[in-house]
Amino acid sequence: MILNNVQTVNSNETINIKIDGGKIAEISSLPIAADVLKLDFKGAIVFPGLINSHDHLDFNLFPQLGDKIYNNYTEWGEYIHQTYKSEIAPVLKIPVELRYQWGIYKNLLCGVTTVINHDEKKGIATDLINVFEDSHCIHSLGFEKRWKFKLNNPFKKQLPVNIHLGEGVDLQAENEIPQLLKWNILNRKLVAVHAVAMTEDQADKFEAIVWCPQSNYFLLDKIAPVDLLKNHTNILLGTDSTLTSEWDVWEHLRLARESRLLSDDELYNTVTQNAAQTWGLNSGEIMPGKNADLVVAKSTHKQGFDAFYEITPADLLLVIHQGKIRLFDEDLLGQLGKLKEGFSQIYINGVCKYVQGDLPGLMADIRKYQPSTNFPESITVTNIIV
Repeated sequence: MILNNVQTVNSNETINIKIDGGKIAEISSLPIAADVLKLDFKGAIVFPGLINSHDHLDFNLFPQLGDKIYNNYTEWGEYIHQTYKSEIAPVLKIPVELRYQWGIYKNLLCGVTTVINHDEKKGIATDLINVFEDSHCIHSLGFEKRWKFKLNNPFKKQLPVNIHLGEGVDLQAENEIPQLLKWNILNRKLVAVHAVAMTEDQADKFEAIVWCPQSNYFLLDKIAPVDLLKNHTNILLGTDSTLTSEWDVWEHLRLARESRLLSDDELYNTVTQNAAQTWGLNSGEIMPGKNADLVVAKSTHKQGFDAFYEITPADLLLVIHQGKIRLFDEDLLGQLGKLKEGFSQIYINGVCKYVQGDLPGLMADIRKYQPSTNFPESITVTNIIV
């Protein structure tokens, strides 16, 4: 496959990209000769498939739960289980496999090709995106039983520890961080999610911080000081689930940009290079030898990073994962021929897309268990499988 006439983010350079064997094989400003599928674009930008470094895939059928500002995540957790029993129980009746698959589609429809799922390994098969499970997920100090023993499990020493930490604005949240560091007897690599209460000195001891600004504003009305922490560790971006945030990763990116705590380039790297480096992925960059996880989107009238941060799911023209097309816009239908077989037709804000698999069937199966399930209003489906 060759992608013709696409521009990289924050650049006026037009390139052509050849994909072979699931990897980027060649990049050239000149036409690439090959007897393969060629897709021609006009006014489109290309970027690596986004890496969402924090999600709970099976929690994305919940509405946002909470009606005030909390001191920390344990206060919020206890509150919602007391206050929102009638909202929580129906969602939990939906089989976890169906909720998990919806979480995968939630990410794919936004151009995410790798998601780090914060949970025990489920091993649920999917070829739509990468579901990264090669970390040791410890939920948190507040909710994980026997966390000290799990942290120092010698059989998992080689895996990075992926843990909610410092998610709050009070002493409890502050004290979690030195407590974790004190008990990290095996000196394991640590990735802290949220880290709202983290200081610069503490950040030096972490492999990375996963910043979830939308979730943190919703719960705490405060976010991690990534403008300071970035000098000491990698900063990644995560969405968390719809329990505390919106489904659309582009809204998360725009909110993060509005904070002005990171430069445009630094924020871009939180979902590309920095994330790939932290999780040991062969992606996150457009260069030969990297996995062909790529997204092509319509370019607006804006220039540079303004064009990138203005993207919405409706603007995505093509999502490629491991060299395979997983989603494409109706505008490409004429060029794809029989490759559209096995895709379902959906609409995002009225724009027709084709996505691999039976998304309408999944949504119908979910509604068998919970008829009142509220999917995002911007997503509508037909029963067409081509």
